[in-house]
Amino acid sequence: MEFIRNNLSLNKSTVKDVLKLSLPAVVEMMLYTMIWTVDTMMLGQYGGDLAVSTVGISCEVIYTFTNILVAQSLSVGITSIVARRYGAKEYNIAEEYATIGVGLGAIVSFITTIFIFFFSKKLLIIAGAEPSIISLGKVYINIVCIGLPFNMLSSMLAAVNRSYGNTKTPMLVSIVMLIVNLTLDAILIFGLFGFPELGVAGAALATTIANIAGFTYSAIYTYKKSKIKIHAKYLKKLCGFKLKDITLLSIPAGMQEAAYSIARLLTSMMIMHLGTVAFAANQITLTLENISFMPGWGFAVAATTLVGNKVGEGDYKKAREYGRTAGILGLSVMLVFTLLFLIFPTQLIRMFISGESTEVITLGAACLMIAAAEQPMIAISMIVGGIFKGYGDTKTPFKIAFLTSWLIRLPLVFIFIYILESPITTFWFICLIQWTVDGSLLYIFYNKKLKPINNENIL
Repeated sequence: MEFIRNNLSLNKSTVKDVLKLSLPAVVEMMLYTMIWTVDTMMLGQYGGDLAVSTVGISCEVIYTFTNILVAQSLSVGITSIVARRYGAKEYNIAEEYATIGVGLGAIVSFITTIFIFFFSKKLLIIAGAEPSIISLGKVYINIVCIGLPFNMLSSMLAAVNRSYGNTKTPMLVSIVMLIVNLTLDAILIFGLFGFPELGVAGAALATTIANIAGFTYSAIYTYKKSKIKIHAKYLKKLCGFKLKDITLLSIPAGMQEAAYSIARLLTSMMIMHLGTVAFAANQITLTLENISFMPGWGFAVAATTLVGNKVGEGDYKKAREYGRTAGILGLSVMLVFTLLFLIFPTQLIRMFISGESTEVITLGAACLMIAAAEQPMIAISMIVGGIFKGYGDTKTPFKIAFLTSWLIRLPLVFIFIYILESPITTFWFICLIQWTVDGSLLYIFYNKKLKPINNENIL
């Protein structure tokens, strides 16, 4: 009991620091998820499982690319390296890294958008979408692509602000985007106030305008008030080794996201093989699970920033304390979602689709109850991964993600879903296995590679 009490006791000032950074980050990501959630809910009421499946597979295609190349790669690299330079009080060097990272990201964003736009139909075909979904999905993707570069640039500016502990501004950006998207979704999907009824195209247009509005707010703030600013002079005298530093951190982080995202996309293709009812039930469950990810993501952001700042200062003991505190708090919050998914599965699924789709609701509720058991290990995986990144290690999380996604998840899904055509609930049992192994390995490797003082557990 003494061991448990010592490891669960938390320093009040450390808790305050972690919550100060993590809570705005949690709200930010919940609001970003709400943009997709609002699209899914409104389109579910407007067009049933066909509309839900269209937006689901289209978003999988879009965000697979943007997460791998920017949101979970360059943005992670920027936060990790700038946080440590800021902690070391090397402010000019921090700004140089930030500028190089955003400049590189702008180029990547433009190329990515052009690729997705011109190959949207082929990407949907590769993803295994049915003809009815392909025609709608192409329209959705092409409209969203108009605002996609602004979305990716916002992600990198948010990474710059987070690196010095400012998670409030990215949260405000997400509020702006949600308000714009929510308002325009209702107007453009259903054709309110004299506007044409655009359905799926209306949802895409609302998302595009919201992305542009969010970037505008973020760019103005970063230019005028950010402690770490973007200066064109650093691009004129581009430093090769700093570009290499960012790239070396970003590539493993991007590969980690690729391991998850590509596996998730391939999984979606195989699940689509089960039909639109199973796919719609799965997409709604994924949407709810994405909301549950947000606390874990927020505490992971706090861990990366606070640990990175303290590592930059050379205070490794405090870095470990911040990591441990973020882990305990994040795990506690995500256990709340475990209870919600177990107690109210049917009610939660009904929020996303009309009551007439009884088969989708029944399947979705069953999937959500299985997803409830994943929450603790997802929390450990996300937050410990964030701590690794604060130390500047993006390789270990990538290796574990590759193992669990490609050597556990995909083979099992191929056998049980694609070959044997087992019920969609089987897929969620596979996910439970994947996250259990993922979180356990990250925890074990962290305790071995980053040994704390007095042999205390890190979490």
